[in-house]
Amino acid sequence: MYPLHILTERFEAHRNPENAFFMKKYMKNQFAFFGIQAKDRRAIGRSFLHDAGIPPQDQRFGIMKELWAMKEREYQLFGMELLGRYKKNILPDDIDMLHWIITHKSWWDTVDYIAATLVGHYGLKFQTKIPGIMKGWLESGHLWLQRSTLIFQLKYKDQTDTQLLSRHIHALKHEPDFFVRKAIGWALREYSKTNPQWVVHFVKNVSLAPLSRKEALKWMKNQGMMDTK
Repeated sequence: MYPLHILTERFEAHRNPENAFFMKKYMKNQFAFFGIQAKDRRAIGRSFLHDAGIPPQDQRFGIMKELWAMKEREYQLFGMELLGRYKKNILPDDIDMLHWIITHKSWWDTVDYIAATLVGHYGLKFQTKIPGIMKGWLESGHLWLQRSTLIFQLKYKDQTDTQLLSRHIHALKHEPDFFVRKAIGWALREYSKTNPQWVVHFVKNVSLAPLSRKEALKWMKNQGMMDTK
């Protein structure tokens, strides 16, 4: 059995109730925290993995479920970053695990990393699977799966599938949720750093929510690259 109890002991030794109070408040009181800052949490995680070893690949999903069942948010943050260590060896069936962790204890602090780093890497490795997977996520009605369809290509730069991005934005552009509208703008803003002309043309020709439009053009406007009014 993988010794997660050792990780618990080390997290407990660094518990900071004052930090935990403000972290919980920042996350809208959805999660409890040990109160460990990100830099220290990662250092504890590295030390733990040095002593316990990287768990076998076939135990990943079970370990993620254990971590997601634990109360403090640091466990889920550790879990997602642990998966980041595996991303080069990601397998086709791992999309089921990624789907599961996106849809459990969902909030932006985990979902955005999982989508952009883990699902993003999966998408580059298994490109033929992505359209079908994303179609299912898009049609699921699940906020965080839908947000993931918009941002999984954030790091793709010139490998961005603009047809897929456009399709997802068109499907979600009338959604009222803040996290969807923000994600539309974020995805366009990141791609504007690679292909500003495409983004400007898209924004001018698609009816987007004001938040999405503002976010999409923000980087270019700040760079003074062109008139983005």
